[in-house]
Amino acid sequence: MSFKVFNNTLPRAFQLACLAAAMLTCGVSQAASLTLYSAQHEQTVNQLVKDFEKQTGISVKVRTGEGPELAAQLLAEGSASPADVYFTENSPELMLLEEKGLLAPVQPATLSTIPARYSSPSGDWVGVLARENVLAYNTKLVNPAEFPASLLDLAEPAWKGKVAIAPADADFLPLVSAMLALKGEATTLQWLKGLRTNSQIFNDDEGVTAAVNRGGVAVGVINSYYWARLHTEVGDKGTHSALYHFAHADVGALINVSGVAVLKTARNQEAANKFVAYLTSEGAQQLMASNKVTYEYPLRAGVAPDPLLMPFNQLTPPALDMKTLGDDSHAVKLLRQAGLL
Repeated sequence: MSFKVFNNTLPRAFQLACLAAAMLTCGVSQAASLTLYSAQHEQTVNQLVKDFEKQTGISVKVRTGEGPELAAQLLAEGSASPADVYFTENSPELMLLEEKGLLAPVQPATLSTIPARYSSPSGDWVGVLARENVLAYNTKLVNPAEFPASLLDLAEPAWKGKVAIAPADADFLPLVSAMLALKGEATTLQWLKGLRTNSQIFNDDEGVTAAVNRGGVAVGVINSYYWARLHTEVGDKGTHSALYHFAHADVGALINVSGVAVLKTARNQEAANKFVAYLTSEGAQQLMASNKVTYEYPLRAGVAPDPLLMPFNQLTPPALDMKTLGDDSHAVKLLRQAGLL
């Protein structure tokens, strides 16, 4: 650290006071901090935070929870929220906060690092990672010839007792929102009622994945990374399941986007913007792609996903932008109406 030479005509005590003030100001800058509300994988976030702190000297306080829960907390806290940044697994929570006017615009340089279709249509949040909705199936209980052509088929009588879902899991909500956007309310409600009749209900996608793998149920609707994490944990010998990828832009092939935003009321906007930029940087994207925890698709061009995942360019998701997918509020109402919540 260097300082300009003081005017030699000034009193020595004044020079020292000015030097002390300059050092104090420098110390405040170096001691910058931010509060992160995170609904992403805790282990991954801890790795990211440690790396960011090392690179910038900015300390990060993390508050973890489910995405909808944290979004509701931010709405309740309003301008009194201590949060500077919100990092979540699904775009509808971010769209809800955007609609309520709680988010600050993302810096253009940061937005430009991610394809626009995976970020806020208004520039209020930016996509970080993506993952695919799939059907996990037990390889001994399902014949490939029996695979459903569409996610809608799982509500048909032929699948009674063979399906597992986790309707209370935050990852299930966007799937319902996608069905609403593509098929309308009547079809979506009928589908949900059929799932209620046909399905074993679990608390989360991890429970669904484990049940399918052990043969407790034939198929389960999950996000793909849950199966990848189980496979890593139990190895080839312990894996008795595989993934079926819905084709032809079926709603079952929905891609969910994890994103991040700066709160409009952030106490430290500069530090918050640096953290958001960091998450879309090549280094952070490489970390998330290779840590054997996240198993999501990095959205920055040129960063390859884990080889356990199907190549991103081979996925065939429905054509839904983030605005059309919406904020999940209608999805929650229909899940309750169908008796699944």
